[in-house]
Amino acid sequence: MEKSKVYFTNMHTTSQENLQQKLKRLIETAGMNKIDFDRKYAAIKIHFGEPGNLAYLRPNYAKTVADMVKELGGKPFLTDCNTLYVGGRKNALDHLESAYINGFSPFSTGCHVIIADGLKGTDESLVPVEGAEYVKEAKIGRAVMDADVFISLNHFKGHELTGFGGAIKNIGMGCGSRAGKMEMHSSGKPRISQRKCIGCGSCAKNCAHGAITLAERKASINHDKCVGCGRCIGVCPVDAVKSASDESNDILNKKIAEYTAAVLRGRPHFHISLVIDVSPYCDCHSENDIPIVPDVGMFASFDPVALDVACADAVNRQAAVEGSMLAKKIHEHHDHFKNVHPETDWMSAIEHSVKLNLGSSEYELITI
Repeated sequence: MEKSKVYFTNMHTTSQENLQQKLKRLIETAGMNKIDFDRKYAAIKIHFGEPGNLAYLRPNYAKTVADMVKELGGKPFLTDCNTLYVGGRKNALDHLESAYINGFSPFSTGCHVIIADGLKGTDESLVPVEGAEYVKEAKIGRAVMDADVFISLNHFKGHELTGFGGAIKNIGMGCGSRAGKMEMHSSGKPRISQRKCIGCGSCAKNCAHGAITLAERKASINHDKCVGCGRCIGVCPVDAVKSASDESNDILNKKIAEYTAAVLRGRPHFHISLVIDVSPYCDCHSENDIPIVPDVGMFASFDPVALDVACADAVNRQAAVEGSMLAKKIHEHHDHFKNVHPETDWMSAIEHSVKLNLGSSEYELITI
């Protein structure tokens, strides 16, 4: 496979060009304006940030992308799916409120926010994954699959399970419905904490397979009947139902790649990554530590695999920020992400993505 083109610009500005203008020039040079957006729905997948976290991308960057889509005749919307874990983005109402609190409103971004998998994370499309080893049908938020064009706007940072979070992580895990996220994270099925359960019966009422029963005002799951849809997680009012979260990190990465393939195939797509505020953990945390390396710049490509590799290489060329989690670690590896999270191997996602023909790990870096 020939090298993919990845376009890059640093974070320096002039009195004639600010960062938003520079981002627009980057994505125009990279060719996003060659996509046919005319009267097309364009999903811009972004992480709105867990409340309390301040490392997520500012909404100004999303506005730049949305404005360009509108200039090209498209109908953009910002989107993400609900989370599997307890937090400020577990259902669409809380998720929207969190997005607004963090600045992502139609007034600040120029487009609407749609939570792709609906109120409780159960509004999904089942998408077959050609060539997959682990996922037969990916469970993707319906609004994502209804879009004509897909754009990922990624905050490139560390991640405690996958090594880093870039384009592939933002797309694959981010576009999975609640059941999809559980499928990626777990080799098992959900369990109910008897201590937390209040016996309200909401989980049993919403189980389509009769897998949940109540005894002495406590619910339990029959795993022989359970299909792992995750609806019980979404409806529990006290968060007593939990995903098993017992999948190995390498298989998790491969499942994420397979979900990414389900999202991207069959329609135009484009990818933008900002390597700034490179926190050691995901933006799903309700806090963020100081960046592990200095800000690097902005990258764009039609190839999400090459984009992730280029961003990882750029981070690994940086010196650790003094006092950061990276600086405090013993550097046993020539890889910043593995030094911060030794149990991870981000290359497993890259290699599996190449195997799925999602893109190339070889790239030509074009600086503008």
